Amino acid sequence: MADTPMLKFVTKGQHYPEKRAPDARATNFNEISTSFPMPDAEEQASRCSQCGVPYCSTHCPLHNHIPDWLRLTAEGRLREAYELSNATSTMPEICGRICPQDRLCEGNCVIEFSGHGAVTIGSVEKFITDTAWKEGWVEPLIPGAARGQSVGVIGAGPAGLTTAEYLRASGYEVHVYDRHDRAGGLLTYGIPGFKLEKDVVMRRVNRLKDGGIVFHEGFEVGRDATMEELRQRHDAILIATGVYKARDIRAPGIGAQGVVKALDFLTASNRASFGDAVPEHEDGTLYAKGKNVVVIGGGDTAMDCVRTAIRQGAKSVKCLYRRDRENMPGSQREVANAEEEGVEFVWLSAPIAFEGTEHVTGVKVTGMRLGQPDASGRRAPEPDPGSEYSIEADLVIKALGFDPEDLPKMFGAEDLSVTRWGTLRVDHKTMMTSMDGVFAAGDIVRGASLVVWAIRDGRDVTDHMHKYLKTKARAEAGERVAA
Repeated sequence: MADTPMLKFVTKGQHYPEKRAPDARATNFNEISTSFPMPDAEEQASRCSQCGVPYCSTHCPLHNHIPDWLRLTAEGRLREAYELSNATSTMPEICGRICPQDRLCEGNCVIEFSGHGAVTIGSVEKFITDTAWKEGWVEPLIPGAARGQSVGVIGAGPAGLTTAEYLRASGYEVHVYDRHDRAGGLLTYGIPGFKLEKDVVMRRVNRLKDGGIVFHEGFEVGRDATMEELRQRHDAILIATGVYKARDIRAPGIGAQGVVKALDFLTASNRASFGDAVPEHEDGTLYAKGKNVVVIGGGDTAMDCVRTAIRQGAKSVKCLYRRDRENMPGSQREVANAEEEGVEFVWLSAPIAFEGTEHVTGVKVTGMRLGQPDASGRRAPEPDPGSEYSIEADLVIKALGFDPEDLPKMFGAEDLSVTRWGTLRVDHKTMMTSMDGVFAAGDIVRGASLVVWAIRDGRDVTDHMHKYLKTKARAEAGERVAA
């Protein structure tokens, strides 16, 4: 086993056992994260045409065997469908809830191309895995034979948790370090509970804890240990911290009370959902009830903020975005959901000042127009002269995206090389950073991205770390023999 690849994925065309008896089938299907009617998982799965051109799989970062487990679901073979889904993903029920399927698998469904509406793949994925948890099909994490080597994972988000699971299953001692008091990263504190229930995240984390992975929560690298100290403790390190530095706006009044960061707003809301005491809710600093709320941004985080504000009882919620609807980066499905819930989108608009003395009272806005394409090929927004106006606001939430923090400075590791964007520089053949034995994966390498890409990166880096650790073990064994 030591000399074989760590990860083995089921290939298309594998033989499956005969269909199970009807009493082994789950019957309830709960619709979530989709605007399509979902009366029954098997009925929806049966719509898959077995077209022979599985664009859904090729457009999934994990290359999940989607047509195969849809077929199994349609046949009522739910346990096999779950096992096949689980073969390529460590968090299928989480991806089923929060992946932007309209931009990935469902957006590339052949049935969608024919004008009949995509198979709601995400909801089926969520259903079969929730059924697996309910029926006890989700097996515990069983560590492999002990290898006598230790790995440290910095960051308990999807990339870090994925790598931790695979390495633990291969016999490594694994320690996960995270600065928050709960594991999960943005799954726990950055994504609202109406999209991703927190008990769904915690049961995944608890499964890893029960499998012997040691979690050091409330642990800050640089404060509680330097990078060098962690390197001395472990045979290899993975940095999977994600990107948390909020992008800001340069405009008069930006420092006014009531102008807040999106992640602060979402974290406070998620803490409240855990039953934590949240002073910022009690004093109203990060609570939208009865307020005129303005959210600035057009990505998925902005959509999370507007929909959270609605649920908190905001008086009104407006979303300002400098481009038009067709050019916004967030999910169109999320926009439609937000509109149905009462959010007003103000397209082609950008803030130029924040009004109010002691507390924000409004946002001064300029209209925008789309000019020539920028470096990315998108038409660049530019101010439309003479179109300024004001919007009333008691709470302004900045949701303009995230950049990397200064990890070399934070970690006390000046030798840790970064790119001009501040992301960690890695050798893409090995996913190793400029420091020997220190690897990196997820958003801290690729920039702010999707959870499914973080899982993919966590899966990929596992093989590279495994090869490194085997080579290191052989070298150390040779040194002992020579001595």
